[in-house]
Parts: sequence; structure tokens; C-alpha cells
Amino acid sequence: MMTPSATLLRGLPPVVDRRTRLLVLGSFPGAASLAAQQYYAHPRNHFWPILSALWCIDLSAQAYPARLQQLRAHGLGVWDVYGACRRGGSLDSAIEDAEPNDLNRLAAGLPALRAIAHNGGESARSMRHTRALGLPVYRLPSTSPANASWSFERKRDAWRAVFVEAGVAA
Repeated sequence: MMTPSATLLRGLPPVVDRRTRLLVLGSFPGAASLAAQQYYAHPRNHFWPILSALWCIDLSAQAYPARLQQLRAHGLGVWDVYGACRRGGSLDSAIEDAEPNDLNRLAAGLPALRAIAHNGGESARSMRHTRALGLPVYRLPSTSPANASWSFERKRDAWRAVFVEAGVAA
């Protein structure tokens, strides 16, 4: 077992609004995301390139606030299953003392919410809880650079299928 980081790390606030139809849940922001205070800030993470491909918009060329505006405009919300944890580095396997976010409260305030998707395996461990919300729940392949067994194209296609189902595809 790894020795946990001495510091309790705090996650990022949810990116949602009343138009959110699909909520994508990661596990907990990596070190690059926490340092930048931006979701999916690691340059090799496929999150923003996948959305760019699905929506035919170069999100990578946009400033972070404009990216968030595009998420909201397309009905996509982003948050994490954990609001705080101890972790050395960025690997999900190093997460310890995880404190879950209040997904029930968030979902209750999203009148247009139609589905929830988990970005990767660690997030998907919470599927039993998210299914209890009474919405369709999907497991997406992780966009993390650590998920090298899936090609970009394979990830994009899996994400496209869920986006079409949830009504957030272009």
C-alpha cells in the first residue's frame, strides 16, 4: 500500500447549469488539473480532443472559460465522484481516504439531466450509487494518458455512442 500524501487534496467545483443533460464524472483531478484549477489539464489527456472531434470545434485552441461555456451550451456537465482525497501523484490507484461528492444533491438541481457517464474505472466504482438516481448510467473508457490500451479513435467512438444516446452530440 502506498503512503498517502500528508495533505488532504480538494477537488474542483462542478461545471453544470440548468441545461445539463449528461453529467460526466471523473474520479478526482490529477496533479496537472489541480495545479491549473482546470478539468483535464494534462496535455495528453484525451478529454478535450474527444469533445473537439465530436462537436467539430477546436476546444484545445480556446481558453479554459470558453471551453466551459461550450460544455454548458452542449448540455454537458463535468464533476468527480470524489470531492477530496489523499494521493501522491495522479494515478487513481494511489487515491486514499476518498470523500465522495454529494451527487444526489447535484442531480436534484439539474432538471434536464438525462444520464450519467463515468470516465474510467475508478469513477465507475460508484455506479451502484449513481444508478440509484434513476437515470441511465454509462461507463466510458478513461481519457487519461494512463489508458494507453485504447486508441484515441476507439475512445472517441465509445464516447460518441453515449453522447448520441444522451442528446449532447453535435
